[in-house]
Amino acid sequence: MLKTTSYDSVTRFDFARTLAGSGRYWTSGYLIDGMLIDTGCAYTARELVQALADMPLLRIVNTHAHEDHIGANSPLQRQRSHLEILAHPAALPILADPRGTQPLHPYRQVFWGMPEPSRAEPVADGAIIETEHHRFQVIYTPGHSLDHLCLYEPEHGWLFTGDLFVGGKERALRDDYDIWQIIASLKRIAALPATRLFPGSARVRDGPAQAQAEKIAYLEQLGERVLELDKRGKSVSEIVRALLGGPMLVELLTLGYFSRKWLVCSYLRANNREVI
Repeated sequence: MLKTTSYDSVTRFDFARTLAGSGRYWTSGYLIDGMLIDTGCAYTARELVQALADMPLLRIVNTHAHEDHIGANSPLQRQRSHLEILAHPAALPILADPRGTQPLHPYRQVFWGMPEPSRAEPVADGAIIETEHHRFQVIYTPGHSLDHLCLYEPEHGWLFTGDLFVGGKERALRDDYDIWQIIASLKRIAALPATRLFPGSARVRDGPAQAQAEKIAYLEQLGERVLELDKRGKSVSEIVRALLGGPMLVELLTLGYFSRKWLVCSYLRANNREVI
């Protein structure tokens, strides 16, 4: 399933596999001035290729190499031999061999599917990516993944955040996320004078400064409470129950791979704690 929305000269694509007649677990990509930021999942690749058939497309930038953001890289690159793909250097081995480097847990296979290999070039932190009418600054923002980056267009104040900022208050995390890096990366982009924030899912936000500040404050305060309870000798499960409420549907769907437990453990790992 593919939906399209326009924000001035930015076209947003929302991608989701259709299950039981509805789209499930949406992600987003953006087309600006011949540059596509992320390409959705494998299940929506054909729809995106068709939607872009009559549009100029010179470059793809992947905010990171998770399968729900790179799914149409290869089909688009096959169709347009000139198409350049740029990504964080750590993303390149995954893009070249998704199946070998990023095996998917069952829920990821069901919702997003395995992408095909694609060819990409590295882009440096602080680099400027130029299109005909815009200049985008590359900002490395690890935490959600090691290879995560954001893009900032200073003339209009556009900030493309991938999965670093999608709104809401996290109650769960994947085991391979780093919550302290996420906080540091959020602070880095919050220092920019952004007027409009384009996330990798959830709604586009105008004047995002307050939402960013609230997100950072929530995560820092939660971390302080986790560390305080740990200092008092509480177990991970006791901290989970005290701070993060009852079981979540996402924990069931992901067989515990995305859970409240891993959020608590991510906070504790910064103190070199053995956590299980």
